[in-house]
Amino acid sequence: MRDSIKKSIRETVQDLMDSGIKTSFTSKELNSLGVNIPDIQLSTIQIKEIREQMNLSQTVFAKLLNVSPSCIRQWEQGKRHPTGATQVLLELLKKTPNLLDYRLSA
Repeated sequence: MRDSIKKSIRETVQDLMDSGIKTSFTSKELNSLGVNIPDIQLSTIQIKEIREQMNLSQTVFAKLLNVSPSCIRQWEQGKRHPTGATQVLLELLKKTPNLLDYRLSA
């Protein structure tokens, strides 16, 4: 494939993913195009800031995320780090703190 075509496809696919449009590319296909899915990096301070911005205690925040209060404490102390879907959820909460407000309603 010519470099210019590959570059155009890569940019289009990256734009689709950045805008949240669903795609059905495999990891191998994305790698071959050079499309990058960045790792999620959240510091202990950022995790605590997310919780505090939502005005939640560690216990309520843990219940909201379906993890133990001990997990939240350890994340905020840097003893453990969130993984998988929880990492993604925390990243979303960082951008949109009211994302899970519907779960807090009576």
